[in-house]
Amino acid sequence: VQLQASGGGWVQPGGSLRLSCAISGDIFSINAQGWYRQAQGKQRELVARITRGGNPSYADSVKGRFTIFRDNANNTVYLQMNSLKSEDTAIYYCNVDLIRSDLGSNNVWGQGTLVTVSS
Repeated sequence: VQLQASGGGWVQPGGSLRLSCAISGDIFSINAQGWYRQAQGKQRELVARITRGGNPSYADSVKGRFTIFRDNANNTVYLQMNSLKSEDTAIYYCNVDLIRSDLGSNNVWGQGTLVTVSS
């Protein structure tokens, strides 16, 4: 199973970016998908997560600004980031809990995409 994240870049404060994460490989079903981030010198933290049933949850720091959603047909999860702040600067990683065709489970990380918010 591979996760290909994209969409990072540089944006000014107040701007928007949309991250995407395409999941490919041996997938029987997807349980939960999430976005994490790691700023320089800090621990990786959960930003947003969406369950199999479609229920999203967010870190308090991004509530009302970020939206996680997915395209089940294409096994892609997105993170729409609006009203970006300098403190959102980090490497963003996608993560997925899935079931393989042999009914084993995997937790897989994407390669990370850098988001820089500055003027």
